Amino acid sequence: MGNYDRIFCYHFGMKTTILAVMALLCSSLAAFAADVTGKWTAEIPGGRGPQATTFTFKADGAKLEGTVANQRGETPITDGKVDGDKISFVQVMNVQGNEMKMTYTGVVKGDSIEITREGGRGPATFTAKKAQ
Repeated sequence: MGNYDRIFCYHFGMKTTILAVMALLCSSLAAFAADVTGKWTAEIPGGRGPQATTFTFKADGAKLEGTVANQRGETPITDGKVDGDKISFVQVMNVQGNEMKMTYTGVVKGDSIEITREGGRGPATFTAKKAQ
């Protein structure tokens, strides 16, 4: 085997190794996606005091489905997404014949989610805890 062949084999082997390591890292990152499936409870601040709210989530890859339930009833979420430890979704409610859209973004930290809600009477930030 000449020098050229050895250099070619070395570089080809390095490229193959690098690609294999990159593929392994990418598949590992998917495994680190936050597991939000289940029930989460929160006290959301509001004009009439804190409101007990239950979020029920089902994550399927990057897709997030579920409901938001409080004293006014239960509504489905739409446009739900999971991106690593970040989640986002929309809740559309009918309030006295008017459509109200709430947009939620959150960061999962173990058994809690730090959530910001936009819409309604202004932004609200709160923590949801995993229900036992």
